[in-house]
Amino acid sequence: MTVYYRDDSVEVTSALLRVDAAAYPISQLEYVWHKKTRFTSRGAARRLVRWLIVTALTLPGVLLALCVIGLPFIQVDGELRVGVLVLGIVAGVVLAIALAPLLEVPLTVLDRINDRGLEQHELWAQVVGEQVMLLQTHDGLRFGQIYRALQRAVEETG
Repeated sequence: MTVYYRDDSVEVTSALLRVDAAAYPISQLEYVWHKKTRFTSRGAARRLVRWLIVTALTLPGVLLALCVIGLPFIQVDGELRVGVLVLGIVAGVVLAIALAPLLEVPLTVLDRINDRGLEQHELWAQVVGEQVMLLQTHDGLRFGQIYRALQRAVEETG
């Protein structure tokens, strides 16, 4: 028996597909397909969090750029204007370097959201003439691994 995929809740072997407590012999899977649903509450929440993180990460840079662009238009003596412009740029760079370590947490969350995806993936099969949803997950990477493993198992028995 060949094991194609295994995690805590799913196991795909050359003989059996096990999802949680349910088990399906590979030989009984007549047709296997997948669906991707567009809107779920979990996907909407992830989309909102992603939008908030991207906004929070880009807004300070945009505001700093606007300040730097606006500095030359301050009505001050010619000598002081250049000094204020240089001071503004240096302060912006120092602030960016000081805040850079704080970006790790939101960027990690953003990576996790992008890895898992926003859609809900469903794995379906026709088992002894009946359509059965085998698996439902938001984790796109995991779903792809399971689906490919199941394809290999079905091809081997077919």
